[in-house]
Amino acid sequence: MHILQTRGGLVETLHPVSAATWSDGAIRWSVGPDMASFWRSGCKALQLTSSLNHLPPDLVAGLTDKELAIGAASHSAQPVHVAHVEALLARFGLTEADLRCGAHRPMHDASARALERAGERPTQLHNNCSGKHTFMRAAAKFEGWDADYRPPEHPLQRENTARMTDWMGEAPSIAVDGCGVPSFHARLHAMARAVARLAEEMGTSSAPGESATARIGWAMHRHPLHMSGEGRLDLRVVQDATEPLTVKVGAEGLFTIALPDRAAGLVVKVHTGNEAALAIAVRAVLDEVYPGVLRAEPWPWSVVTNVIGLPVGERVAAW
Repeated sequence: MHILQTRGGLVETLHPVSAATWSDGAIRWSVGPDMASFWRSGCKALQLTSSLNHLPPDLVAGLTDKELAIGAASHSAQPVHVAHVEALLARFGLTEADLRCGAHRPMHDASARALERAGERPTQLHNNCSGKHTFMRAAAKFEGWDADYRPPEHPLQRENTARMTDWMGEAPSIAVDGCGVPSFHARLHAMARAVARLAEEMGTSSAPGESATARIGWAMHRHPLHMSGEGRLDLRVVQDATEPLTVKVGAEGLFTIALPDRAAGLVVKVHTGNEAALAIAVRAVLDEVYPGVLRAEPWPWSVVTNVIGLPVGERVAAW
């Protein structure tokens, strides 16, 4: 499978795609090579599960779905995102200075320009991973662990690696993610198995006494804006879905989808890492494997436009 971008009817770029879905204990469908890739932000639900395991139970019980969604987010640093991270830090007795994720410009352009107009610089609160880091720092605080929660040998990160190994059925390789914590490298088929585990944990509906992972999965489904942002692919997929989906984008062309009603996990990888091509690939794969899961709405990434917004080409999937 490839994603073609054309301009004036002529091919401009070509993006190879691999994808796989796991259910009932095996890969049920795949396309492209079973390449190895980094999860990057695609595994935040699993990382947040580890953090929750080390917070006081009464504190965990009091967390809202929106707060859990922020904890598993690659958020755009819109005001709603920043406010939730600030509130979580206060609840945990922490400040922005306790985080180790670094600062970057908000992914939401209007929010970034508002900061610039106010003469303010981005802080770590605006990092798209600040929710995850807030929970990681809180886990280290309540367990009395080293405040620098990022190294692979830190107890929290060792637990994350063990969970990834268990859920994938094989040990990942490890490198450093953009936000400084370990990032896991594994085959797409193993990733699909782990995403199916998330779907299985969620079941067909949320219920009292559900696992921490199930709570996180349903929170991400119910509040996609909080774990994503306006105009983002993962938000649009959840909004257009005809059944519950818990989705997560990773950097460099990775996308994961848990389908709890089907106890299935789907992973899509655009080899070139192109984000526009990923949007077309996700739609095409879902339509092929699970017809009807997405409504037949116009897909904004299908049209290539010029600077003034006129259509000059298209992006299509070629099987």
